[in-house]
Amino acid sequence: MMSQVIVITGASSGFGALAARALAQAGHTVYATMRDTRDRNAPQVEKAKAYAAEHGVDLRTAEMDVQSDASVEAAVAQIIKEAGRLDVIVHNAGHMSFGPAEAFTPEQYAQLFDINVLSTQRLNRAALPHLRRQAKGLVVWVSSSSTRGGTPPYLAPYFAAKAAMDSLAVSYASELTRWGIETAIIVPGAFTKGTNHFAHSGSPADTDRATEYNQGPYADVPDRALKGLAALEPPDADAASVAEAIVRVVDLPHGKRPFRTHIDPSQDGAEVVNGVADRVRAEMFRRIGLEDLLSPKVA
Repeated sequence: MMSQVIVITGASSGFGALAARALAQAGHTVYATMRDTRDRNAPQVEKAKAYAAEHGVDLRTAEMDVQSDASVEAAVAQIIKEAGRLDVIVHNAGHMSFGPAEAFTPEQYAQLFDINVLSTQRLNRAALPHLRRQAKGLVVWVSSSSTRGGTPPYLAPYFAAKAAMDSLAVSYASELTRWGIETAIIVPGAFTKGTNHFAHSGSPADTDRATEYNQGPYADVPDRALKGLAALEPPDADAASVAEAIVRVVDLPHGKRPFRTHIDPSQDGAEVVNGVADRVRAEMFRRIGLEDLLSPKVA
């Protein structure tokens, strides 16, 4: 297996931090990116350095605010300058919210879409020219089973953003294959432990409207939704399994990676629906004479 240079967004905690360590342990040069590396996330930078030293792996950190074009472009430039190339992009940055859909302001929806969706476009525009020049590469998208699985209430802004990101991933996939760039979509289920998604989730700005729901006919919904999700999760569900899946996909030969990989201990149905959707997509490409766009060009 050849060592690859990998950039991961949102790697201060959760899936991102776990994947960064697992990929470095597998022998790759990994740039774990996050914002506020000199203040709020300075402890995470030190933890990454300590991990690299303790395990003798090439785990590096880089400042990247995925909501800033300039920050993303600077991070990619730094990686190219230091490592000489970039082989794998891992779109992992994301933020969750919890509350009645109506109580979130349009500005809150826009911010969540900025973090979960537009961030991927910023990184793609900064990084893909390098991968295209190399005529080889891999783009990994950390999606969510909520895009096509069971969708419990009170998570509308997050679910909508992840669905948009997944749709963007599917569209990008066929537009990159002739450049030799492969796409892999990782689909985690609802891991209620091992990440900060639920702990750091946003809440509605319109508190009066949220109160109308939470003290009215939907008073029982928040507690039942969260407890219900936790109850569906098997006791041995481990967020590290998502990182392990990413490593397995990255380490497969170019052109042999699965389009989607599901890691969903709760089995919310996404794998079934995605299976149908991806087959329909492949059939459409065959019908319009663009079947070659389903697989990356292999030199």
